[in-house]
Amino acid sequence: MFVKQTGMNTTHTHTPVQRASALAILNVLVKRYPQKGMMDLGNPEDTLIATILSARTRDTQVLKIYPAFRKRFPTLRDLARASVSSIATSINTIGMFRNKAKSIHALAERLISSFNGKVPGTMDELLTLPGVGRKTASCVLSSSFSVPAVAVDTHVFRIAHRLGWTTENDPDHVEEEIKTLIPKKRWSDVNRVIVQFGRDICQPRTPHCYACPVAKHCPFLPKTEKP
Repeated sequence: MFVKQTGMNTTHTHTPVQRASALAILNVLVKRYPQKGMMDLGNPEDTLIATILSARTRDTQVLKIYPAFRKRFPTLRDLARASVSSIATSINTIGMFRNKAKSIHALAERLISSFNGKVPGTMDELLTLPGVGRKTASCVLSSSFSVPAVAVDTHVFRIAHRLGWTTENDPDHVEEEIKTLIPKKRWSDVNRVIVQFGRDICQPRTPHCYACPVAKHCPFLPKTEKP
């Protein structure tokens, strides 16, 4: 198990063996899940909006409503001019739709007023946008701008602990620990493959250890057996 860290800039004590193990796990999962992330919609604007909508909501639910949503509001100006209630009505089948409608409306206004209608490509700028935290910003940076980033969502947080990559309780600190384990050029693979791995195998309540391709690298106990 790795030494617990207490701050974002604390010196980490990961050994070469621990780093090699983490990279071996990532390599196995990259081969298993070569496809792009579900919220990578091919351009920064759609990827950003869809990622905001996906908070505490299954990606499949977002993708189900997203085409009709963008058909109704095809541009940022359409979103900025729309009422929050009309945006909410168009996304009311997903979780926290009212709060997300407020964020999307404010996001459109901010992108137009501060960034000439373009999604910015740096972490600092993205974090100034309504509804955008480090996880969302990291997803957009890695998917749309080819900027290495580690996005710590619930799957990455849970699985990083099971794998012994971290003992931290703060997602930002977990992000920093992962960055010390995985080479920078591979950071963007982490969220992309671990999210799908978490859905398929390393599930929240009962991981399917008997079907896990990285079980031999994983210290999680007790390992589950095939039912």
